[in-house]
Amino acid sequence: MSRQEALALSEEKKLDLVCIAPKAEPPVCRILDYGKYKYEQQKKEKEAKKKQHTTQVKEIRLSTFIEDHDIMVKAKTGAKFLKDGNKLKVSLRFRGRERDYVARGQEVMDRFAEAVAEVGEVEKKPKFEGRSLTMILSPKSDK
Repeated sequence: MSRQEALALSEEKKLDLVCIAPKAEPPVCRILDYGKYKYEQQKKEKEAKKKQHTTQVKEIRLSTFIEDHDIMVKAKTGAKFLKDGNKLKVSLRFRGRERDYVARGQEVMDRFAEAVAEVGEVEKKPKFEGRSLTMILSPKSDK
């Protein structure tokens, strides 16, 4: 129907003429209460936002001379973070003379990565940033 007929019909029903698909040929319009329509749209957007999962970056700190059992305890915590869908930042800080044992720190990082290998994968290999060695792990994709 023509635009004038649609406007007359909407005024008769005391409702609004809302253009639903303006790019369609011919444009699709609907007669409805615009306030209610707007409210429902906001409600849908709010629901979609609730279902959306944002990934966080959790951090675990290790030390250069850490025992195997302590690595396994930290790896268990890290695996839990990765299972929840978060990324994991593993940092190892060198204090004082520990800077002479960079190879030992690299070894600790590798053992930690092996311990969480079934739930996560190394996204960013261990790299020196200031006094600390930092590695980022991400959850394994289901592919």
